Amino acid sequence: MILDLNDIALFVQVVRSGSFAEAARRLGMPPNTVSRRVQQLEEQLATRLLQRSTRKLTLTSAGRSFHERCAAAVDGLIGAGQELMTGSAEPSGLVRVAAMADFFDFFPMEWVADFLAEYPRVQLDFVLSDAHADLIADRIDVAFRGGPVPDSGYVGRQLLDAGAEGLVASPAYIAAHGAPDSLRDLLNHNCVSFGHPSRLTTWRLVGPDGVEEEVQVASRFNANTAQALRKATVAGLGIALLPSALSRHDLKTGLLVPVLPTYHRAGHGLHVLYPSRRHLPLAVSAFIDLVMEKLRLEAFPAEPPSR
Repeated sequence: MILDLNDIALFVQVVRSGSFAEAARRLGMPPNTVSRRVQQLEEQLATRLLQRSTRKLTLTSAGRSFHERCAAAVDGLIGAGQELMTGSAEPSGLVRVAAMADFFDFFPMEWVADFLAEYPRVQLDFVLSDAHADLIADRIDVAFRGGPVPDSGYVGRQLLDAGAEGLVASPAYIAAHGAPDSLRDLLNHNCVSFGHPSRLTTWRLVGPDGVEEEVQVASRFNANTAQALRKATVAGLGIALLPSALSRHDLKTGLLVPVLPTYHRAGHGLHVLYPSRRHLPLAVSAFIDLVMEKLRLEAFPAEPPSR
């Protein structure tokens, strides 16, 4: 059996477009032609690749596996053709990026501007949300996620190591309320934490003896992003448990001070995910390299030369 590569490329485009109609619009073809040719591909493979409904298309298990193996090959063929036409291997095309809602709070827009200036044939489309995107269903090329990464079938790489999370507060808060003497003493302080309907949050931290201890703290300010918690802590609203990568700069400049520094909680780091196990399009690879370089320099800046 010989499969038509054009039909495979059509299937990949349908998956990325999310519908036959949108794929047809992008390709300049009638929707019924696109649908018929994908159906012919399914008949040749003797398996259903897409579940069709009036609301959306969903990949079957076989379709997800087939897309994973074919998408990079199709991109490679398209890229090879583009390189021959342009005479270069310059990154180009649209890159859809999924990231946490506060991504641009720690990733300056100037870095994006520099990237687009360096690669004028690349377009970036950001989807910002704390909900985890389905990379294939949402047509995402690359996703950045904090915290643990479940086994999702995607390819994952760690950009920043887990580090540790520690307790911090502003100097103004400590001057007004004093510093806690023990973990249990946090019950007598205002704390800043991720929201919970009960206004109570349980923190589990490892103490100086290596034993994990637990304390339930109350908060008058809750938020659902780490950057919002950091800003509230700098503003003197209470004591927070923040990742070291997020608080490092504020600790150096004195905007924050350590609280109970012998206690910490293991962090989760930052990961990048992409759907294909094969080589990435040049534009996607270039953007991942940018994020990796910038965030690592931000987290671990080079020491100034000694005199």
